[in-house]
Amino acid sequence: MIVTGNDEEGISELQRYLASEFEMKDLGGLKYFLGIEVYRLRLGIFLSQKNYVLDLLAETGMLDCKPVDTPIIQNHCLAKYPDQVPINRE
Repeated sequence: MIVTGNDEEGISELQRYLASEFEMKDLGGLKYFLGIEVYRLRLGIFLSQKNYVLDLLAETGMLDCKPVDTPIIQNHCLAKYPDQVPINRE
């Protein structure tokens, strides 16, 4: 289970409650989940499936295939407005 948010006290309270109901432990900051790598940087949180894709290509024998252009814009910013700057809420 992933528990996240900006209310540290609320998160701690939820974790204590869950620990009283279930056998669980805190594994620390999220780094990898369901094939997605999670990187926390000063600019924000970044998600990558590079290793998952490499494993999939190896499994299907396609590691040596030539790449083609991607059908979507690379590094697309998911914001309401194109010129919107990310906000650090800390």
